[in-house]
Amino acid sequence: MSNKVKVVICGKDFTLQTSESANYVFGLARTLESRISEITDSNSSASPFTAAIMVGLSALDDLNKANAKLDALRDQSKEYVDEAGKTRLERDAAIQQVEALRSRVAALEQELREASLKSPK
Repeated sequence: MSNKVKVVICGKDFTLQTSESANYVFGLARTLESRISEITDSNSSASPFTAAIMVGLSALDDLNKANAKLDALRDQSKEYVDEAGKTRLERDAAIQQVEALRSRVAALEQELREASLKSPK
């Protein structure tokens, strides 16, 4: 569903077409205006436009860093999944080996019983 949301940023009206909720968009607009105000308040020569560019660059930097962290987490989780798969294969092989050894022990015990029954006392 698409919503039209009207926000005011730096005294200018903007009507946005979005699938997000109005409250979410209002929150974004408040955050953007706050960040623009921080820059214009601390630097009297910065216009709202200049401040908006600076905020945009900062937001893109944050996004790029977050995406890099996300990629690193994906790589790490892939390594964990691969390692878990290898460990599972090793476990399965060990279980088969234990079963083979149990069968061999049972066979040897049977041979021993049979040998003790055949030997004179």
